[in-house]
Amino acid sequence: MSSRIRLSSWRLTLARVASLLTVAAVIALAYSMRDRADEIAAYGYPGIFLLSLMANAALVLPIPGVALTFAMGAVFDPFAVALAAGSGAALGEMTGYLAGFSGQGIADNFAFYERLTRWMARYGGWTVLVMAFVPNPFFDLAGAAAGTLKMPILKFLIWAWVGKTLKMLVFALAGAHSVQWLFDLMGSSP
Repeated sequence: MSSRIRLSSWRLTLARVASLLTVAAVIALAYSMRDRADEIAAYGYPGIFLLSLMANAALVLPIPGVALTFAMGAVFDPFAVALAAGSGAALGEMTGYLAGFSGQGIADNFAFYERLTRWMARYGGWTVLVMAFVPNPFFDLAGAAAGTLKMPILKFLIWAWVGKTLKMLVFALAGAHSVQWLFDLMGSSP
């Protein structure tokens, strides 16, 4: 029995180390590709997906994903932009989840993180959805809280996808309508 517990503990430790290494690799990749955003966006919806994934994978380094969504909403179909950006954003947020799952206390000493963890324990997916929808710099903490509490990955991804896609839809529609408003103001049409 004790060898079974040690094996289970060893597997959990291995999963946590793999999670931490994955987070580090994704952040390094996102940071190294930040100057190539224009090239990637030229690939349309797959480029929007990739840029959104990279923007949301960066735990500490700010990469403006909603600004890209706003701009691309003016160029492409805003609903398709929202789907591509929301899907990339949800997958990118796995870095925060995996950091929490790995057991690394990225925010253990922050009062807000403690409050967020209590909300996550009490309301689960609804907390993920609200934090994903509302533009704020704290979603990584929500992902870490979900990972720490061992929320099932699929559940986290679904709630994050819904919240991120709805948020990206708002920004894509704002981009589409602001460009039209600008042309209306100038007295011409695009």
